[in-house]
Amino acid sequence: MHAMQYEFTLPADYPMDVVRDRVARTGHLLDDWTGLGTKAYLIRERGRDGSPVNQYAPFYLWNTLEGMNAFLFGGPFQRPADDFGRPAVRQWTGLAYAEGDAAGVPARTALRRRQPAPEGVPIAEWAARAARTAEQFVEDRGASSAAVAVDTSRWELVHFALFAEEAPPVTDGEVYQVLHVSAPERDRLPRGRQW
Repeated sequence: MHAMQYEFTLPADYPMDVVRDRVARTGHLLDDWTGLGTKAYLIRERGRDGSPVNQYAPFYLWNTLEGMNAFLFGGPFQRPADDFGRPAVRQWTGLAYAEGDAAGVPARTALRRRQPAPEGVPIAEWAARAARTAEQFVEDRGASSAAVAVDTSRWELVHFALFAEEAPPVTDGEVYQVLHVSAPERDRLPRGRQW
């Protein structure tokens, strides 16, 4: 599993209905994309859920590098890059993925939390502990699905969870509104720890 996200931070007075309309028109285009586990079309609005910015920030979980590369380099990524500018695309290696009972229910909110690896903790111990948090998000925090991944160039974890509720029960990270989820190969995302 590979996690990926890019962010378009928009002006404070940007009409976010433009992004909502765009996703309503084009979100279905990845509903059958080969190699894609899930794509959550996410926005944050300035002043809502503690967000200081207006932002369009889709988050992806890929089953294959070929699917991800076909998206990035085969044409579809060019449309948002043309419209909003070419963003930095963050990528993380998957550590764990879990689903709860509400996995098939449409997601309404998402939570993303990034954190650096602590100093002085053995890497294997840190990774195992981090991987368990995917299950904890599902079991203890009510997420419909959750993923944990790592960027080893920065030794940074990303926790990502989808919730069926309009307001997630936890807010210890960036809270997003979910406009659409494409999940053509969600059933192929490997469950549990990824090593």
